[in-house]
Amino acid sequence: MGHEFQGQKLIVVGGSSGIGRAVGQLVLELGGKVVVIGRRVDKTIAATKELTSYGPVIGEPADITNRAERIALMDRLEAQHRDATMLVNAAGVFLPKPFLEHTEADYDRYLEINRAIFFITQCVAKNMVAGRKGGSIVNIGSMWAKQAVQATPSSAYSMAKAGLHSLTQHLAMELASAGIRVNAVSPAVVRTPIFEGFIPKAQVDSVLRGFDGFHPIGRIGRPQEVAEVVAFLLSHKSSWVTGAIWDVDGGVMAGRNQYNS
Repeated sequence: MGHEFQGQKLIVVGGSSGIGRAVGQLVLELGGKVVVIGRRVDKTIAATKELTSYGPVIGEPADITNRAERIALMDRLEAQHRDATMLVNAAGVFLPKPFLEHTEADYDRYLEINRAIFFITQCVAKNMVAGRKGGSIVNIGSMWAKQAVQATPSSAYSMAKAGLHSLTQHLAMELASAGIRVNAVSPAVVRTPIFEGFIPKAQVDSVLRGFDGFHPIGRIGRPQEVAEVVAFLLSHKSSWVTGAIWDVDGGVMAGRNQYNS
């Protein structure tokens, strides 16, 4: 492996599983240091232990949607991780539900994650600006922010992710003069634990296989495949890319295979 991220530190929000964890591992393999923020203490500790075999990693458990925990987390980021030059926002939940059945609690779940990402990003970006070394931020957006899918009604989730895409472009504009690039990836169906929120764990693989044909490439994605693109956007190899929302979706936004659910 190369040393693309030698001497650099990544903060990954939602880094204990799925795409966030895959990004953390890749950055470690490429010589960087990683700070893993995860909602569940046990999962965050377990992921941190697993990742230590790849490089230096620190676990920071915090429920970012809890205001007190978020403020305490930001205090720790301020005290111990001001030197981070990379940030990945990968926290999220996905619970499809028809628009006519959404409750305020359903809506608030997505809203609170976006609020947390907004202010954690502000905290980290302020430190990047003060550090005068530039930086790179990548948000994990979603294909659902661009297009509705009948099988997975997700109006509130899609509003939140569309907001994250918009934030990406605004931050790219505002932080460019400080040498900070801000981009996003927009994945379609990727095999991560996010689906275990509404599908029994034993059934996840068979349910997701039903989405293989939805993607022109003929299969759902793997976290590592999205992580490779995120790592590229974090790296100097993409030094002239900012404000971009990259489709990493097996071709879904290009067009559809015939799909019979």
